[in-house]
Amino acid sequence: MNLQNKLLFVMLTCLLTSAFVATDANAKGERFILISHAPDSDPWWNTIKNAVKEASERMDVSVLYRNPSTGDLADMARIVEQAVASNPDGIIVTIADFDVLKNPLEKATKKGIPLVTINSGTHQQSQDLGALMHIGQPEYQAGFMAGEKAKQAGVKQFVCVNHYITNPSSVERCQGYADALGVTLGGNMLDSSQDPGHIEKKVQAYLRSHPATDGILTLGPTSAIPVINLVNKMRLQTQVHFSTFDLSNEITSAISQGTIDFAIDQQPYLQGFMAVTILALNIRYGIVPSNDMYSGPAFITQKNVAQVESLAGTVR
Repeated sequence: MNLQNKLLFVMLTCLLTSAFVATDANAKGERFILISHAPDSDPWWNTIKNAVKEASERMDVSVLYRNPSTGDLADMARIVEQAVASNPDGIIVTIADFDVLKNPLEKATKKGIPLVTINSGTHQQSQDLGALMHIGQPEYQAGFMAGEKAKQAGVKQFVCVNHYITNPSSVERCQGYADALGVTLGGNMLDSSQDPGHIEKKVQAYLRSHPATDGILTLGPTSAIPVINLVNKMRLQTQVHFSTFDLSNEITSAISQGTIDFAIDQQPYLQGFMAVTILALNIRYGIVPSNDMYSGPAFITQKNVAQVESLAGTVR
């Protein structure tokens, strides 16, 4: 963690301590809305929901979670417009696609509704939207760091299994990985869809038609879990370097067993907890950190997986 983020965490710790003490006297029961791009089928968001629940109880606010059931970004834009029209005290949102969400989110800032962006999107995009701050992982850099580790392990040809290709952040992960290897992304990125059976079949077909593939990158539990099953079925554990983004019980188990070499943890609990807390502090006291927060990447390997194994899916 760099000095800037260390100072940020020290400051936030002090703010949280004072805020929790003062909550009973200053609570106003603010109403926030968190809008994500995630489809209903994505269990990874449970960690953020847990964080939001804890933060909302501590800060005495209500937080409504909304998302497009299928992950359709046009539907997400409509949800944002509905949220803005309801005049909440604050909005937390993912910038799944800046161009699609720009207009409805600008309506929020024009109405004076405080905005915190989390997860997807960049710090510059958050600033352009007039948000208080962005809490998330720089996706290209995370992909690049993963690619550096893969390169050190000897990976030369890879496939990036992208289960949510309509989200630009997912492409940034694959692109960073490819750039670190010095390989053109091109056909190395596989549009796998989100159906587990379909993912397994598509990756199997890819590996058979590209037998020199020695690296696999998946972008979260949705694509990682079917690929774990496939790698075990094909007995490829010692033949491919397998890495993934994000955590789940299946992923931490695969790391322990040696099927997955490492997972990139963007520490989503921070994204949910700090977004709610910062909105409440800003509304009540005019307090906001002076810089954005990098919640990741943190790398989970066999050396440290025991520390997070029991927490996967809840706070990690």
